[in-house]
Amino acid sequence: MATAPVRTLTAQEVSHAIITAAMRVHSALGPGLLESTYTVCLQHELRKAGYKSEAQVGLPVYNDGVKLDLGYRIDLLVENLVIVELKSVDAISPVHQAQILSYLKLSGRSLGLLMNFNVVHLKDGIKRFVNGTGWK
Repeated sequence: MATAPVRTLTAQEVSHAIITAAMRVHSALGPGLLESTYTVCLQHELRKAGYKSEAQVGLPVYNDGVKLDLGYRIDLLVENLVIVELKSVDAISPVHQAQILSYLKLSGRSLGLLMNFNVVHLKDGIKRFVNGTGWK
């Protein structure tokens, strides 16, 4: 009996699923809660939809061949493909954007989502970041 081929997810497909799950969370909870609340609820929604995610993933820095744990943590890593950084702030600032770009560079991942849940309409709080091709 032939088995069905395993389908490999793309970062774009995973990104779409993350945004859909985040919209559900935001619709249920609204703005104004702690970042940690949205992280746990988003991870739960992703799990219900059949996606694997890890929270607070350590991100080491390598310098001169030495692995250094400097305390960098990815809020959510979904399907080992997409980095999600969640915020609950008045406005996304350049430092938040620099953070996700740095995480993409350090991890070698190609796609990241920066999501600010402290907005009336979540679509206004989502920014997508793509790691440039020369970065590794």
